[in-house]
Amino acid sequence: MKQSSKNNINRRSFVGQSTKAAAAFMFVPRFVLGGKNVHGVPYTAPSDMISLGFIGAGKQAKSLAGSFINTGEVRIVALSEVYPGKAETTMDKIKATYLKNPSLGVYADMPVYTDFRELLERKDVDAVVISTPDHWHAAMAVRSAAAGKDIYCEKPLSLTVKEGRAMVQAARKYDRVFQTGSMQRSWNEFRQAAELVRNGTIGEIKHIKVNVGPAPIAYDLPAEPMPQGLDWSKWLGPNEFANFNAELAPPITKDVFPNWRKYREFGGGGVTDWGAHMYDIVQWALDMDHSGPVEVIVPDGKENLFLTYRYANGITMTHEKWEWNNAIHFFGTEGEIKVQRGKLETSPASLKDKVFTDADKRVYNSTNHYKDFLSAMRTRKKPICDVEIGHRTATVCNLGNIAYRLNRSLKWNPKKETILNDTEASALLGRSMNNEWKITL
Repeated sequence: MKQSSKNNINRRSFVGQSTKAAAAFMFVPRFVLGGKNVHGVPYTAPSDMISLGFIGAGKQAKSLAGSFINTGEVRIVALSEVYPGKAETTMDKIKATYLKNPSLGVYADMPVYTDFRELLERKDVDAVVISTPDHWHAAMAVRSAAAGKDIYCEKPLSLTVKEGRAMVQAARKYDRVFQTGSMQRSWNEFRQAAELVRNGTIGEIKHIKVNVGPAPIAYDLPAEPMPQGLDWSKWLGPNEFANFNAELAPPITKDVFPNWRKYREFGGGGVTDWGAHMYDIVQWALDMDHSGPVEVIVPDGKENLFLTYRYANGITMTHEKWEWNNAIHFFGTEGEIKVQRGKLETSPASLKDKVFTDADKRVYNSTNHYKDFLSAMRTRKKPICDVEIGHRTATVCNLGNIAYRLNRSLKWNPKKETILNDTEASALLGRSMNNEWKITL
């Protein structure tokens, strides 16, 4: 593969570190012959399969790989991962998925790159799936768009507001399909809740409670011995140096989600980890996918007991614990709606199963977040959680974290994406990145 001059890639770190030789995927003959599988679904011909490259091959990637393979519409042709042991476990999961479902294809070994730019050079990669820690998302997504790849990026979309806007701009500049991994938009209970709100079934919305985890803290863990094979410099990527600790990158023997999410250098705490799901549904239900709140009010122990967002129409939303974890409670003038994964309760109770028609206000209907992305790639239309939507939701989360960090309220202009009259808070809308990985913010 010839080096791309536009990326000015240093290949020395890659030589000897690509752990697998490239090999073509093989598909059973009946794919070529057509017909339907045991579920009655037509096979996808090899020429119509979409080739994916995975950037990040940890615990979340294993889940995403299975979800994409099970669509019957993709083949995974390459991985990029800085911790080879994790790449191995993800490839084992991919292999097991094919063995369990032979109609989906036959597993073949694939290359693993420690530098994702090598993966982006491959002409056979149609799209990338980015499932790395949050501090890497923008640097990877912007470069992926410039390389002509469509993008599926995990939520929360960005570590800062300006990084999110840079991702939107790159997707638009290079005409890329970009799906944010906020898959709750493709789940029935959340779609029903959004349509109930939009159609005024509980009257005028007055207040919303969102129960998600806390804001992040500064990274303060002690240094620990580095696990064999982990390229710590590449794990840190755009960030300044920080000590390795296994809480950030657990050993492969522990099948757990890493705790980098707790630290503001790498993630946004529970406010973005689960908030990127739950605030996202609020934004959807309120028809605010291209806007957001105008004020973030910090708790004062008096009138405001919880962090409170206020929208221009007067609706308020609190970051507040209540009976359901990782859930949303809508309060209207004529009823209430409670929703979390797998659970929807309404008052009046009859609203839960209300059937909407084309005469009602409807939201985008997707029943499979991964198929929706692939369909958008083929039609070149925006998917259910386009990059702008993911950015606006991440902005809600990131503004909350800025208010918590400074312990003061913020006034926000969602159209201009600026904080009013607060230089210190405005500086936290972006961050510095090292020279190798910085992007224009």
